[in-house]
Amino acid sequence: MSTAQALSPNRTTAGGEEFEYRPMSTGAIASLVFGLLSTVIFFAGRNDFQDSLLLTPFPIIGLVLGFRALSAMRANPGQFTGGGFAKGGVALSLVCLIGGLAFAGYVYSTEVPAGYERTSFLELKPDEIDLRGNHNIPPEIAALDGKKVFIKGYIRPDSTNNGYRKNISQFLLVRDSNNCCFGEIDSVKYFDQMLVRMEGKDRVDYSPGLFRMGGTLRVAPEHAHDRPKGPAFVLEADYAK
Repeated sequence: MSTAQALSPNRTTAGGEEFEYRPMSTGAIASLVFGLLSTVIFFAGRNDFQDSLLLTPFPIIGLVLGFRALSAMRANPGQFTGGGFAKGGVALSLVCLIGGLAFAGYVYSTEVPAGYERTSFLELKPDEIDLRGNHNIPPEIAALDGKKVFIKGYIRPDSTNNGYRKNISQFLLVRDSNNCCFGEIDSVKYFDQMLVRMEGKDRVDYSPGLFRMGGTLRVAPEHAHDRPKGPAFVLEADYAK
């Protein structure tokens, strides 16, 4: 063996036998990691299509890194290993990008019961144009007063009637489970909360997960300010999931 071969960083001798060492492609490893991270799209899709869209950078990055790693290995055969990792990352990222968004789209398109109009806490919040027109309740939301609506949100734990966690008939549905809606009740904006009253014998059990609620919306513009004396929005609920 020549001196050049003995000093080559890619060659090692063991028991007189020579073998070539090839480093693992970091791009291939990263592609697989992002492919695995992309699976969260399916979990997000169960709650909200927008949440799934926000996670699409994971599979897109996984695809880019995987294809770049495979291209580099084809251009320089024998220099790197990790082709299996790169192919796995590409495949997983592609499945999550297409399948995850398709699943989220299916959930979104089928979750609203017939006869209910979809709305959201984002739509309850007045924009600058509404406020300049002295509308603390957006006109399109005010027009839903007395109509059947569908909305998603979280039960504020300390708002259930008598503190019950089972067979709850009344509670506050809030925009999210972060401190903005679970902190001091006086700090929760009127458009980030909705009083829910279960109609008839319908009841719900508390859980920290997302609730899909439907019922007749009642709007009280006189309570639409920072420190309301009562709820600006009341849902007489006859659907819960």
